[in-house]
Amino acid sequence: MSDRLVLATKKGTLIFDRKNGRWTPRAISHPGIAVSYAAADPRDGTLWACMDNAHWGPALMRSKDDGATWEDASRIVYPKGARYIEQLIPDPKAMEEAGKPVTYKQAALMKVWALGFAGKDQPGVIHAGTLPGGLFTTRDAGETWELNRPLWNHPSRGGDLFAGEATSKNEWGGTPAAMAYGDFVPGIHSVTVDPRDSNHFYVAISSAGVLETRDGGKSWSGRNKGMLNDYLPQGEADWGHDPHFVTLCPAQPDRLWQQNHCGIFTSENGAAQWKRVSQPDVDVHFGFPIAADAKDPRTAWVVPLRSDQERMAISGGLVVARTSDGGASWQSFREGLPQEHCYDVIYRHSLDVSGDRLCFGTTTGNAYVSEDRGETWRCLGNTLPPIHSVRFA
Repeated sequence: MSDRLVLATKKGTLIFDRKNGRWTPRAISHPGIAVSYAAADPRDGTLWACMDNAHWGPALMRSKDDGATWEDASRIVYPKGARYIEQLIPDPKAMEEAGKPVTYKQAALMKVWALGFAGKDQPGVIHAGTLPGGLFTTRDAGETWELNRPLWNHPSRGGDLFAGEATSKNEWGGTPAAMAYGDFVPGIHSVTVDPRDSNHFYVAISSAGVLETRDGGKSWSGRNKGMLNDYLPQGEADWGHDPHFVTLCPAQPDRLWQQNHCGIFTSENGAAQWKRVSQPDVDVHFGFPIAADAKDPRTAWVVPLRSDQERMAISGGLVVARTSDGGASWQSFREGLPQEHCYDVIYRHSLDVSGDRLCFGTTTGNAYVSEDRGETWRCLGNTLPPIHSVRFA
């Protein structure tokens, strides 16, 4: 189990260390600057922070000395000609304008939303998921970054727009998370690498679905069979799904889990088929984060919210739900969590697990840790900045 936590917050990067049974925060790094995601590279311990600076724009920083000092990594830049099809916000007016001619925009980096680290078989390889829906890869630990063109040019999003006009229909919808940046574009928030083979990994896109590559990103296939989209006319459509976060069991990587806009889904066959396993009757359905046990493929945790329309804690109190039988049933745990007048929301990267320990953070600056697989909790702090991600390191 890890004795270190890394929190990306709206006002900097917070690191907690566990010593003598207590979690103690260090002085904040990047004070006053929003950090969208922060994590440690499990291969060499390098800390990474995805900066979301309101003045200077998105950037990456890394620390090779456990957070004592930080340095800039090379910036991610979209190449000239990397265009995307302009999206319409799904409202009645947009529906009326849906027949208008296709328009294009030159891509510019809005946000680095998540990082995915390759295995030891590919040292230095890191993938970055971004808004507006591009995947960038570095093969030299952040010195240079390259847009994955096979994914950017995928037929599901209009084909090769570097070459000219769209040759297929764009099936990738936008995400409301992008609207703060002035546009309605897709975003890649999950990069899930198979620990057996770093050339095999998945990306999850809001709002498109899950795609898989088995050749290091040279080709991509949609993996959305079995997903149900309750707000589309055709709920089992090939595209247009909104996974909120996708992860896998490291011991059995063919078992994947996702918290989706339309429920909790799991797959036992490497995302070839998904099955919805949420249970609205016990308030386990809508939410953003999900965490999978490292050894037991049938165990996962979620922190559910009321609904898409009411993004608040269940019945006014925080609850963590756990399944130990692949989603057939769920247990809810509340001990140590506030149960009255609680309005916390937990973002998609803000729940993590390490052995028997779990931690999550909320948009109202509360962080909680469990040492017994989520059954009881204690507060790490309730005057913290809004928390964007939580990762054991």
